Amino acid sequence: MHPVTGSRASAPAMGRPAPRRSADRGRTPPRMPAARPPIRSRADAETVALLHRTARVLIEEVPRLTDRIVTLMKEREPVYRSPSLDPHEVWREVHDSLSHNVRSLVRPKETRESARSCAWRIGTDRAAQGFPLDALLHAYRIGCTVVWERLLETASKEDPLGAQALVHVAADVWNFVDEHCTLVATAYQEVERQLSWHRENRYRIIVAALLDGTARVTDFPEAEEVLGLPERGRYAVVALEDTDAPARAPHPVTGVCAGLRTVWHTAEGIAHAIVLLGDGDGGDGYGGDGDDGDGAGVERLVRGLELPPGARAGVSPAVTGLAAVNTARRLADTALRTRPAAGEAALLEERYPEALVVSSPDLGTALADRMLGPVLALEPADRELLLTTLAAWLEAAGSARRAGELLFCHRNTVLNRLRRYEQLTGRSLDRPREVMELSLALSAHRLLTS
Repeated sequence: MHPVTGSRASAPAMGRPAPRRSADRGRTPPRMPAARPPIRSRADAETVALLHRTARVLIEEVPRLTDRIVTLMKEREPVYRSPSLDPHEVWREVHDSLSHNVRSLVRPKETRESARSCAWRIGTDRAAQGFPLDALLHAYRIGCTVVWERLLETASKEDPLGAQALVHVAADVWNFVDEHCTLVATAYQEVERQLSWHRENRYRIIVAALLDGTARVTDFPEAEEVLGLPERGRYAVVALEDTDAPARAPHPVTGVCAGLRTVWHTAEGIAHAIVLLGDGDGGDGYGGDGDDGDGAGVERLVRGLELPPGARAGVSPAVTGLAAVNTARRLADTALRTRPAAGEAALLEERYPEALVVSSPDLGTALADRMLGPVLALEPADRELLLTTLAAWLEAAGSARRAGELLFCHRNTVLNRLRRYEQLTGRSLDRPREVMELSLALSAHRLLTS
């Protein structure tokens, strides 16, 4: 028996919104599987005839039985007491479902498919509404118990031994119930799988559109609804490269941006995270950390990143609004190309010189040739000695003494190597411009040739 709510409830299930109509239009209704071959009854003809007579009595009592079943459903399943369900619709659908199934006791061959279709429709529609499956199946069993008890009561009135005779058809009745509960559950699960796939696919499409810049202004309200990202929020993008992770894992990292609203997208081996820093305006465009009370700043984000071993990341500056997420993604990619060490994140605002080099590799290569050409032509040992000394000297802010400490040599040794560089290249390390160019050239050589 299936005296439960049917297919046309007017309100969504408790705590879970009804799906968007646009998603419904794209969903192909699942097909109801073919009926199993009927199980041959072990009851004799006399008992079957008694079942038919008592079931005919119940057909006339369907409205009263519906009242009883709806009352029990509300008592035993809190979901049916929700004000969001229309009680008239619930009653009518219980009545329709009950009518189908009581009649199937009288004329099983003629009514089997209509009863199965009713059960299938209930499962698909309730899944689309987000109605809890366990509550739905419980309601089925409540209805079946009421009908079975009424069958026994009616048979006992006709014949005191009638109730005992009906025991012989109990297995048939409950097999019927089991078949239809299975049908409801199958329909529900098929729709739930479809809806889950559509939700995940829509999620991926929206995130990808924000990151690649193809999202339109009219898409932003849906992005806010689906992703939970406000249109005027403050964002940063993290570009993550993890050589040990699967190339196309949908959410390759968990806990990386702990405490912050984050959505992930993975393509071509690089995972991108859109991170909500705050809800306020936070400034115009990009170019500042913006840790101004609207939310966590980018520097705080970088400090809190938890990267998998061997992974590296690039982090964009803060941007305002979903329309700027694509800009942030490109800047995060640039920061990643500055090649932070494994397990580290590169904040673009701290790596602008390196970012300039990787953004224009041809110019970077030309600058390296101009500033380092004669050094790069030396034997490997001499070349590495001079390059290491120049890098240490720049790291020490032009102090030969501190550079010597870094290199474990005397300051005069550092000065001699610097003079050799000047002699080889004709450059002067006393000129700030040439020192700046040397710094960029060393970055270009490190980033573009190794």
